[in-house]
Amino acid sequence: MNHTNPFEVEWLAPEFAPVLLAVIFLAVAGTTILFGAAIVAYSRRRTTRYLLITIVLGLLVARSLVGLGTVFGLVPMTVHHLVEHSSDFAIAVLVLYAVYRSGTAAAE
Repeated sequence: MNHTNPFEVEWLAPEFAPVLLAVIFLAVAGTTILFGAAIVAYSRRRTTRYLLITIVLGLLVARSLVGLGTVFGLVPMTVHHLVEHSSDFAIAVLVLYAVYRSGTAAAE
């Protein structure tokens, strides 16, 4: 883990590094903005559905930050895969649970 330059990481071809960095920076910025909006929405509504969506968006921010850390050599690839796939599973479970809890319009 001596690498801090994404253009010198052995698993990333140098010609793809700028594209990958741009995508990850956009993902971090976008998910952070959405997470902030979700926090505001949850603070206003205070329902379980809003809390679940806020947690999901927080996981997406963490996932993007782990990806950025991996590109800069701060997060080992093994940890990257463990965090990324675990968060994918958690996000899927939380979204499905939020949908399940929502029920039908007649139930509300």
